[in-house]
Amino acid sequence: MNGAFCRLPAALRQLVVSRPLLWVTRPLSQAGDGAAAGGGGGGSSSSGSEEVAKLVRAHPVVVFMKGTPAQPQCGFSNAVVQILRLHGVNDYRAYDVLQDHDLRQGIKNYSNWPTIPQVYLNGEFVGGCDILLQMHQSGDLVEELKKLGIRSALLDSEKDHGKK
Repeated sequence: MNGAFCRLPAALRQLVVSRPLLWVTRPLSQAGDGAAAGGGGGGSSSSGSEEVAKLVRAHPVVVFMKGTPAQPQCGFSNAVVQILRLHGVNDYRAYDVLQDHDLRQGIKNYSNWPTIPQVYLNGEFVGGCDILLQMHQSGDLVEELKKLGIRSALLDSEKDHGKK
């Protein structure tokens, strides 16, 4: 899939901005607090689900995506990154599911949602690119970010635009 991008909705093609963000890439087997409980290992489904749950709750804004925010490997993942950037959300955790097959399948099982990217706000599954785009267009994303204590940069942009 290197170099091949998913189709990007027309409404998002205008959001392309290049600015590096923080992301995390590590195998699901290493995702916990580093202290593996018990010696059984072996990746049981409940253990994998617990590890995914830890990742989802690790930060107020979490994105499971193809690639990294600096180098998305899918147009839909890129669109999610661009929407977050548009709102000034620079502090979030991003996990590259292409680097870890267990994580890729684990997050799909955890959310019962078949596609990537997946966005979580305050540990709750929001949806993928299409849902985030709808939330952005309707203004709901501004409200959800406010609940997390994050002020959308679009509010400042609207204030500045009103002054002109």
